[in-house]
Amino acid sequence: MLTPHVRGDEPGSDKKLGFCFVGIGNLCMNPLLPEIHHSKYAKPVALVSGHPEKAQKQAAKHGIDPKRIYNYESFDTIKDNPEIDVVYIVLPNGMHAEYTIRAAKAGKHVLCEKPMANSSEDCRKMIAACKEAGKLLQIGYRLHFEPNNLALIDAIKSGQCGALKLIENGAGFGIGDPTQWRLKKALSGGGCLMDIGVYALNAARYMSGEEPIEVRAMMHATKDDPRFQEVEEHCNFELRFPSGMLASCASSYSTGLNRYTAHCTKGWAELDPALSYHELKFAVNRGHGVERPELPDIFQFAAEMDAFCESIMNNKPSRAPGEEGLKDVIAIEAIYKAAETGQAVKIDMNA
Repeated sequence: MLTPHVRGDEPGSDKKLGFCFVGIGNLCMNPLLPEIHHSKYAKPVALVSGHPEKAQKQAAKHGIDPKRIYNYESFDTIKDNPEIDVVYIVLPNGMHAEYTIRAAKAGKHVLCEKPMANSSEDCRKMIAACKEAGKLLQIGYRLHFEPNNLALIDAIKSGQCGALKLIENGAGFGIGDPTQWRLKKALSGGGCLMDIGVYALNAARYMSGEEPIEVRAMMHATKDDPRFQEVEEHCNFELRFPSGMLASCASSYSTGLNRYTAHCTKGWAELDPALSYHELKFAVNRGHGVERPELPDIFQFAAEMDAFCESIMNNKPSRAPGEEGLKDVIAIEAIYKAAETGQAVKIDMNA
C-alpha cells in the first residue's frame, strides 16, 4: 500500500514552495505532476512547454493558472513571477545545462532530472551558475530518498553482512519508438548508459560509500536495429574502488534489468526490484537466513521534491546536489572512453 504523505500523514502544510515544470513529456505528465499533489511542501504553479494545447490540458488537470504557462521564448520572464520558487527541468539531457543556468539567472532554485548533463563541463557550469545566483541545485535521484534503497545502504554501512567485497548492479528495459529523443545522441548524450545505466552507476557509488578510481567497459549496438543507429544498446562496466572493492554493472535498452546486490563476507543485501517507481523489495542475509522486511512503498518523486523543499526552507545542502550529478557524469565519460579504447581508464573525481 502506498504511503500517501512522505513526510507525515497530515494532508500537507500551508507553507508550500511553488514549482515550475519545464518540459511536459511523459515523465512530467506521469508521474511528476500527479505525485506533487502527494507532497507536503511542494505545489505546481507554472508550466513551460512548446505545445500550448498540451500545456493548457495539464494546467487544468493540476490546478495551474493558465496565465502561468510559458513557452521557451518567454521562459526568462519567470523571474517576474514570485510564485515560482523552484524550476524542475524535465527536458532532454542536452538541454539541462541551458535551462538550469537560465533558471538560476532568473533567481530560482533548480531541480534537474538525471543524468545531470551530457558533459562534465556542462555540469560544472550548472553548479557555478546556481552558486553565483545563491540558489540550490538538486539532481533528480529519487532513489536517494526511497526506504528500500536507504535500508540497503544502512545494511552495508553498518556491517550487518560483514565487509563489502563485490557489487552486482543491473538496470535496463526495452526501449520503444526509434524516433524518440533518447535515441538521438545530440539530445541524450548516449544510449542506455546515460538513461538507465546511470542508476546502476550511482547505486554502486552509494552502496560502496566510495568513489571509483578505475573502470573497464564494453558496449554493443545492433546496427540493423533502427533504435541503435546513434547510441549504444548494451553497456557493461566494471568499477574498482580504493578499498579494493569491485562493482560489476550492466545496462541495456533491450532487456529488463532491475537488481542491486551487495556481496559481503558474512552474507549479502539485495534489492529486487531495485529501481522501479513502486514495490521495491529489500532482502538481507546476515549469515542466519534471508530476511525480507516490509518497508513503505512511497511516492518517490514526491519524496524527492519534499526533500529539496526542506533543504531550501532550512538553508541546508541537498542530499543529491549538483556535485553528485557531476561525479556520475565524470564516471560516465570514463566508461565511454574505456569502451572505445578497450583499456582500463582511471577516474579522477577532482579533475
